[in-house]
Amino acid sequence: MDKKLISNYLKRAQKIIGDRSLGEIEYDDAVIASLEEGKNIRESIEAANTTFPKEALDPDAYAWDDLDSRYQYLKEHKAILTKLSQKE
Repeated sequence: MDKKLISNYLKRAQKIIGDRSLGEIEYDDAVIASLEEGKNIRESIEAANTTFPKEALDPDAYAWDDLDSRYQYLKEHKAILTKLSQKE
């Protein structure tokens, strides 16, 4: 694999995702797991909010399409990292 290409991808992904605490990463992973089970974004956010109340998102503060886009991106990013055998 082209190391420069991977490095550029990871830098770009970091800018898009931003800094997250361990709790935020766990929350995001819970949302992604629900999406992978076939739940929609609303169900996934509700499930993660129940499991991680400290990190809970207020869905009324966001546009559902924006939340869905963010989590679809994170889902794909996680799959890419898995393929690259790297961890967040």
